[in-house]
Amino acid sequence: MTGLPATERPAVNVPHLAEEALRMELALTPKPGLVDAHNSGAHRDMDYTLLARSIDAIAPWFSRFTQLGGEQVNCPASEQLCLLRPMALACEQAMYRATGGVNTHKGGIFALSLLCFAAGRLEQVTSRHLCQEVSDICQGLVTRELVGRDTWITAGEKQFQRFGLTGARGEAESGFATVRRVSVGWDRRDLHTLLLRIMAVNPDSNLVSRGGLSGLQYVQRYAQRLLDNGWDIQTMAEMDRALIARNLSPGGSADLLSVGWLLSCCD
Repeated sequence: MTGLPATERPAVNVPHLAEEALRMELALTPKPGLVDAHNSGAHRDMDYTLLARSIDAIAPWFSRFTQLGGEQVNCPASEQLCLLRPMALACEQAMYRATGGVNTHKGGIFALSLLCFAAGRLEQVTSRHLCQEVSDICQGLVTRELVGRDTWITAGEKQFQRFGLTGARGEAESGFATVRRVSVGWDRRDLHTLLLRIMAVNPDSNLVSRGGLSGLQYVQRYAQRLLDNGWDIQTMAEMDRALIARNLSPGGSADLLSVGWLLSCCD
């Protein structure tokens, strides 16, 4: 008889999971306001084929992030973000070349590059260890890049200045606390429920950019109502139409869905 001893865990291939997470998120249909197999959601500049092409361009970078993390395993976590960022920016440029300049996965690259990099630094990959390592790598990120700035350039920076929203930076620095909180008791086969749980609580910067705080609150309340009352494919499709009519796309929640699925595969 062959195989691993009972005390050993099979290695977790985080780069592979990162690619699968993006493909899973794209394929999930329907997704309110988001690109899926049925429509382009609230987006006029992208469709299913473009996002699939974007994933093809991004995927080879995930193993490079993990390799880079492994090369830095003996260095303090607090010094790692400045080493990861140039490679993450190069990955973004590969995305832009594949999409003709359309931002399809910038948020996903940010989150998944951190998880892949963190995996390279860990002896044992579990969801808890990954999240703690990402938090350590991003420690102080919100303070350095958002608090006390005199000028705000990106949408995320402007939203912090106006509303105090920390966006993707805050979620990463917290070790993906939102995802971990809503994943408790979740059946990983039920992706729609996880998406709704995330949408109900996530201060999604994409929604604020498109619809202000009122747009964010509309989506949060709608998602919570479906969770409270029960949902099916028809009610998800109705929510999709409602968000499209209001030009609302919860892209930040889609990124966190990918994160949540990846983390669920690590335990």
